[in-house]
Amino acid sequence: QVRLVESGGGSVQAEGSLRLSCAASGRTLDINAMAWFRQAPGKERVFVAAISRGGSTSYYGDSVKGRFSISRDNANNTVSLQMNSLKPEDTAMYYCAGDADIYFSSTRSGRATSYEYWGRGTQVTVSP
Repeated sequence: QVRLVESGGGSVQAEGSLRLSCAASGRTLDINAMAWFRQAPGKERVFVAAISRGGSTSYYGDSVKGRFSISRDNANNTVSLQMNSLKPEDTAMYYCAGDADIYFSSTRSGRATSYEYWGRGTQVTVSP
């Protein structure tokens, strides 16, 4: 069993920054790639960023490139998302996800169906 718990969400003004964290527990050796997705009310869950098991490769959604940065600390079983230059359209529930498959690619990492493990989310609200 794998458990993912997000933290760090909150309310911030546009152009501000937030840092989200996701702590993994349980059978953490089952997790390979990790990712962040977000979902606004009434909209689909959208890919934000993903990182390989070793942390050497990462992918980003087009809307966050250059503003967000994903990282992971395998010693502490955490993955983080540094979000800078936030915009009101970044407002959403942010979810941490883990993939058990060892294959990591830009195509696979961008699909929510690739991930077996999910956290409950942390809310990010960006005001104008």
